[in-house]
Amino acid sequence: MLDFPRWKTWLVALTVIVGVLFSVPSFLPEKILAQLPSALQAQINLGLDLSGGSHILLEADVKDVEKQRLENMEETVRTEMRRGDPKIAIGDISRRGGKLSFMVRDGSQVDAAVERLRSLTQGAGMTGQRDWNVEVVDSTTIVLTPTSSGLDAAVESAMEVATEVIRKRIDEMGTKEPTIIRQGANRIVVQVPGLQNPEALKSLLGKTAKLEFKLVDITADPAELAAGRAPVGSQILPYPTNPAGVPYIAVKRQVMISGDQLIDAQQGYDQQNNEPVVNIRFDGAGGRKFARVTTENVNKPFAIILDGTVLSAPNINEPILGGSAQVSGSFTVASANELAIALRSGKLPVALTVVEERTVGPDLGADSIRKGMLACVIATTAVLVFMLVTYGRFGLYANIALIVNIFLIIGVMAIFNATLTLPGIAGFVLTIGAAVDANVLINERIREEQRRGRGIIQTIEVGYKEASRAIFDANITNVIAAALMFYFGSGPIRGFAVVLTIGIVTSVFTAVTVSRLLVSLWLRKRPAKLVI
Repeated sequence: MLDFPRWKTWLVALTVIVGVLFSVPSFLPEKILAQLPSALQAQINLGLDLSGGSHILLEADVKDVEKQRLENMEETVRTEMRRGDPKIAIGDISRRGGKLSFMVRDGSQVDAAVERLRSLTQGAGMTGQRDWNVEVVDSTTIVLTPTSSGLDAAVESAMEVATEVIRKRIDEMGTKEPTIIRQGANRIVVQVPGLQNPEALKSLLGKTAKLEFKLVDITADPAELAAGRAPVGSQILPYPTNPAGVPYIAVKRQVMISGDQLIDAQQGYDQQNNEPVVNIRFDGAGGRKFARVTTENVNKPFAIILDGTVLSAPNINEPILGGSAQVSGSFTVASANELAIALRSGKLPVALTVVEERTVGPDLGADSIRKGMLACVIATTAVLVFMLVTYGRFGLYANIALIVNIFLIIGVMAIFNATLTLPGIAGFVLTIGAAVDANVLINERIREEQRRGRGIIQTIEVGYKEASRAIFDANITNVIAAALMFYFGSGPIRGFAVVLTIGIVTSVFTAVTVSRLLVSLWLRKRPAKLVI
């Protein structure tokens, strides 16, 4: 138990040295840190409650998911009816009542149409229910009804994608260590430390960035549009910058091309008037489709639509080849760059609205750090004095192990680029007490063996061996509790659980291994008498 071969001694020493080296950068200012090798620049990040920043709670619009499912299924139905052999002629598709309904012109093709549509439906998770119900009404009318299980699965999928899109957008802003987590079925919590002005963040995260190109319906009657009625197959969209002075325009429902096929978007300037624009580039398939559509519709206007609002409606003077286009619409440099970021990161699959926001000032965070550090210093000092007075030389070894433990916790957190929150500081202080508990168990066990009259070597060896069992058992239960807090908790609770888990692992290592190594080195002098 007390036998430390040379390789084991060097391994323990190397572990301690590495931990200390990685902990030091967290105490250095940015200027000195920048001069260190990149491998030693890892630091602990401060959470929102310590460094200040912005907290935003976003909520998904479930009705928007329903609307998009209807739009996507409508387009899929049209494509499927045209694509098959033979083609199935259908009438206009209605979305009334949240359902899709249409008439099959040839009654003999109703069964074939139903078979094609049922092949488009799929199971909704583990419920055994389909995501769409297909029914025949009045012998020639087919009705597709979305199921609740299908909607739930669609919302879950949309929220997963939305979380990743938000993460990409925030990363594009250059912010450091944001916290982006799901809350409930349709909410996302976003915390960005160091960001004191949340307005730009709210604008960016709230932008769906759904970019579409549609043909303008030039046959629409202005009187009908003024009454809010669009021709069959068209829709009325807001057009705030309409040169005609009318704040709306009629466009075809069918999408010529969408932003899903974008591979790049950059803020630029119009070569003719030097106004800020967004230059976009499509992938190979999107570029070919854009070229084909513009070739077939020369001398016709088309609308550039972002999140349901028409930005501009230029005329197609000639085919647009090369897979590139330009989005204009009274942008500023900031708004054009914001749109470019949103388009590059992908569109949000669901509209998100801000339901809660708050800003934590840096002064409050600094005050929390001061009080947290004061608590750490007082707790550590009190523990060091108690151990030294109570156990003498063995208390000194326990104190050395405790100090090493503090550096190891900071070093491990820096290596994993972990974020320290105010509850994390509480976990840090709690870990200090837990680390000393192990040494108290060991020292008290050694005292018991000493009173039994055992020899020096045997007393210490039995003390460490017997106490280690209780130490491991106690700390395993603590790790289980921390793991449950991390799994079921969120935000500050997770921060507490992370620091507590790291502290438990390092405290067991320092209390059992480091202190035992120190005792082993001392025993090599073979003292004549053991006093503890």
